[in-house]
This record gives sequence, structure tokens and C-alpha cells, in this order.
Amino acid sequence: MEKVYNAQSGYLYVFIEFVLVILAVFSLVSKMIFLLLPVILLFIAIAIGFMVVNPNESAVLVLFGDYRGTVKKNGFFWVNPFFKSVKMSLRARNLDSEPIKVNDKIGNPVMIGVVLVWRVQNTFKAAFDVNEYEHFVNIQTEAAIRKLAGLYPYDNFEDEEAEITLRSGGEEVNDELEREVSERLAIAGIEVIEARINYLAYAQEIAQAMLKRQQATAIVAARFKIVEGAVGMVEMALEELSQKGIVELDEEKKATMVGNLMVVLCGDKEATPVVNTGSIY
Repeated sequence: MEKVYNAQSGYLYVFIEFVLVILAVFSLVSKMIFLLLPVILLFIAIAIGFMVVNPNESAVLVLFGDYRGTVKKNGFFWVNPFFKSVKMSLRARNLDSEPIKVNDKIGNPVMIGVVLVWRVQNTFKAAFDVNEYEHFVNIQTEAAIRKLAGLYPYDNFEDEEAEITLRSGGEEVNDELEREVSERLAIAGIEVIEARINYLAYAQEIAQAMLKRQQATAIVAARFKIVEGAVGMVEMALEELSQKGIVELDEEKKATMVGNLMVVLCGDKEATPVVNTGSIY
């Protein structure tokens, strides 16, 4: 598990380095050469231990394969010069994935791209539980996209019972994506701040066919609305004629009138109005 390492202030050791320089000069002046070599070695050893940790940055410290802790406090520090220090950013980072081809719930190939906002939360897991945690984030995000696509259809044209689809799912789909990515990245000590789909489309090989299908569906829906409105207008016209006693129509004449009104209202150019030369009075 991650543990915090309290490093010593580097300014104290800067003062010690200054004292060592004075001691080295004194050794040369007084010809005490036997002191010069130890002073120089101690000066170099202390200099190696200096370390700067910037804001939202950390340093993972390892001594001969033994994890000693993580410095998360920013500032100028001194640590054991035998420590191996691995710098690790704690800043939030964006992953704007390239759209990848996946199959949705009913097998249609679709292209999906996501935006992921993440940051390192546990430095020990990020450093030692996975190999190259940044690459791990990329691979697991792609795996989460593929699993998400298999849970929902792209739309409900072929699956009318689907309540949630990739195209219209909105927050539900994004929440599922975020949950899936979070579970996969927990092993690496990664916190997922946000995950959202930012690109969604049919794959190129079926895009034209799906576009024609959508256009046909839109035309059918439009015609249905036109016919529905025309029927309502015919019903209203017959009701008004009957209530006001303007004209009395038998069933044959009502059928003729309805047919002519439907042709006019629906705008079907190929249809021929039904003409009755007899009087309707």
C-alpha cells in the first residue's frame, strides 16, 4: 500500500554543503590533504540526495528494491542518496481516444470514441502493480468501450424493445462507461474523474445503408402524420356538414367525397380524384 515519506528539508543540507566547501578550502590552505578526499566524497554524496517536488507531483522512493514511501508534499528536499526516485505526476490528464470499430448488441459495426479524464491516486499501485500505467490506461479504456458497445444497440430501429441505446442513452450510457473504466483501472491506482462518448457513428461499410433506412423511416413517419391529419380534417368536415344540415349524403356520396378530400389533402399527384357527375343534393 502507498505510504507517505517525510523527506528532510533541503535547505539544511545546502548549509552543510557550504560548511564542507569551507572545510575543503581550509584543508588546502593548511596542507591537510588527508582531509580533502573525505570532504569531497561527503560533498558529492549529499549533493546527490537533493530533490525538488513540484505542485501536484510526487516522488516514489525505493531503496535497493524496498519501497520506502512517496513524497507528495511539494518543495525542496534531501533524501538518502542511495534512494532511487521515480517522479510521478498527480495532475488530471485527458485521454481523447481515436474512434475504434466495435460491434453493438445486435452485431452492427459502429465507430466509438471517448474522452477520459483521469489521474493517479495511488502511486504504489501505479508504479508497481502494472507495467507502464499510462499504456495500461489506453488499453483498458479500449476494452471498456468494446464491452459497453456489446451491452446496447446503436439505436432501436432493429430492437424496438430497447429502452437504452448508444445513440439516445445519454447519461445512462456514460455512467456505465465510467463505472466500467473505473473498475478496470482500480488495479493501477487510477481515479476516473469523467468518461464520456464523444464520437458515435455507424462504420463506413454500412453507413450508407443505414442512412437510407433512416430516410425511409422518416418518410413513412411523415406520410403517417399527413394521413392522420387528413383523416381528422375529413371527419371534421363530415361532422360540420351533418350538424348544420347543409347537405345530406348517402354512403356512396360520402365515400366519393372522402376519396376526393384524401387525394387533395395528402397531395398524391399520381392519384386521380373520384368524380361523380350526379348531384350530391
